[in-house]
Amino acid sequence: MCPPCPPSRTAVSQLITKDQILLRRRTLAAACAVSALLAGCGDSTVAPAPPGGTDPATTTYAASLGVNISAMTKLSDALYIQDLVTGTGSAAAKGHGLTVTYTGWLANGTQFDSNVGKTPLTFTLGVGQVIQGWDQGIVGMKIGGTRRLVIGSALAYGTQGRPPAIPSNSTLVFTVTLDSLQDLP
Repeated sequence: MCPPCPPSRTAVSQLITKDQILLRRRTLAAACAVSALLAGCGDSTVAPAPPGGTDPATTTYAASLGVNISAMTKLSDALYIQDLVTGTGSAAAKGHGLTVTYTGWLANGTQFDSNVGKTPLTFTLGVGQVIQGWDQGIVGMKIGGTRRLVIGSALAYGTQGRPPAIPSNSTLVFTVTLDSLQDLP
């Protein structure tokens, strides 16, 4: 039997070309993977809020809402409050049972909910029975007080919204009146 013939010059050049192509593909795939990882790195707060979104300070409000963010108290990047009427008595705190009357609007002035003239809403403050913006923004209110809450979507209904009334990434405006509170045991 004769020994195998060495590969022809054409066959060697085709092998190298195939190896080079495979190497280039792997290099490109690795570069894409690194780019994707780097794109996800960094401070997430630097990214702009979605349109109409989660940053009340950059949202445009309908004039009918009377929102003036610069005159409000900033509790967080997604929550601003303003006392319209200061109540009296005990201040609302986590664990209090509260009864409130409220109206909610989208930033464009569309009213999406209200219990004015209806049954007041009763809930326990700070235990997740209401959106986070309420759990955080109602703390400190006194009976008879009325407070404006401007809540970014991160403390409201987030990217899911509450269709059809509340689109995703909506900044919400509420006027809340504290009708009564049940003291902590």
